[in-house]
Amino acid sequence: MTAMALTAAWVAAAMHGSLVGGDPARTFVGVSIDTRTLKAGELFVAIKGERFDGVQFVDRAIAAGAAGVVVPVNAERPVDVASASSGTVAQIGVADTTVALQSLARAIRRESGTRVVAITGSAGKTTTKEITSEFLATRYRVIRNRGNFNNHIGLPLSLMELAQRPEIAVVELGMNHAGEISTLVGIAEPEVRVWTNVGEAHLGFFPSIDAIADAKAEIFDGATPATVLVANADDDRIVARLPRFRGRTVTFGLARAADVRAVDIADRGVDGMRSRVVTPRGTTTIETPLVGRSNLANILAAAAVALELDVPLDAIAGRARTLRPAAHRGEVVALPSGITIIDDSYNANPTATKRALDVLASAAAGRRIAVLGEMLELGGESTRLHEEVGRAAANVMIDALFAVGGSPAAALAEAAVHAGLRRDAVHYFAASDEAADAVVAALRRGDVVLVKGSRGVKTDRIVERLKERG
Repeated sequence: MTAMALTAAWVAAAMHGSLVGGDPARTFVGVSIDTRTLKAGELFVAIKGERFDGVQFVDRAIAAGAAGVVVPVNAERPVDVASASSGTVAQIGVADTTVALQSLARAIRRESGTRVVAITGSAGKTTTKEITSEFLATRYRVIRNRGNFNNHIGLPLSLMELAQRPEIAVVELGMNHAGEISTLVGIAEPEVRVWTNVGEAHLGFFPSIDAIADAKAEIFDGATPATVLVANADDDRIVARLPRFRGRTVTFGLARAADVRAVDIADRGVDGMRSRVVTPRGTTTIETPLVGRSNLANILAAAAVALELDVPLDAIAGRARTLRPAAHRGEVVALPSGITIIDDSYNANPTATKRALDVLASAAAGRRIAVLGEMLELGGESTRLHEEVGRAAANVMIDALFAVGGSPAAALAEAAVHAGLRRDAVHYFAASDEAADAVVAALRRGDVVLVKGSRGVKTDRIVERLKERG
């Protein structure tokens, strides 16, 4: 099937805007909001952000070869006079450039004929997206949103790729406030939706975890009886909200009865997981180098999606053996010095951190060292939740703990001591660069070290220092 032709006239109509200059037949090779990465022939959308106004960069976009620009109708002389008079640059005026970008994405999504799978949850969205894409790619032409392009601007930019008419798109939907998932679902209009879990991530923006669950439940919005929801049967908050869903539900889980369920689970520590998986299409053994039960749950969710879209079970099992984690999301790195890193430094919340500690505890040999950064955006519950993680660290019998960050991280360290870790095995540092020196000095051959923390704490710098040491 041929790619869609994004003409100036069609784009203007899709954006509910007006073509105020240029050739209506002019086509765009893509869409950009950033002049630093804009390619010649693309359409530049002048997004207004908190710290910038894209209108100020229109001339730069034209100089870089933009084939068209989208600006607010009230923008003052956004296009340079020479380009406007020559008609070489299409000019589209809209009421709101962000809304226009979203409208264009929705129009492309509808016109493309692509089926869309959308994934949300408090943890594991990106990993589940990547695994789902890998399973589906055994049969279909698949695109996925880049990195974590999962918000009200990133998702529309990702959906622009549907102009190439892939058979399936797999996208993740992120949020930190109520109403955001509803907006994203309205743009992506997914036929298949996945809800991985509910946790404390972004609790600082919500009064309770139940409020987070209600916001995540916006994944139900706009569903029809033909819509499929893949849902975590082990999560009580998800299960309690399933009766609201208008479509058909397929469940996955490790602990409870589910349509796609893991049984006979063997946790092989840093070597990954093995399990028998029971599905409506039969039973198979899945082995994967991805570590921990959280990743096994992600695999089950992805397998449920793939089975719904008629991917054979043996193809799923075969691809599971080749899976690799995304950068800083549970990567296992063996250093020449004989030290093994579990690099989970991309982000952190209490539930995910406790699960990562379980992975560390399952390591077969050597000392087990945890480097835990402060978990951000937890609001008034931050200290209590950090103390819970500190107690969990003590309970899994690690050999040393390095806590990094502000006062909540200090509370985590102190709670670990009170729960039984030796005081001389617990260390606290305010910043990752300072902690890195101490961690590098403390490690020896055979050690297994988990590094996990919120991005703002920059625990990835500790990983980089360890790799430099070798």
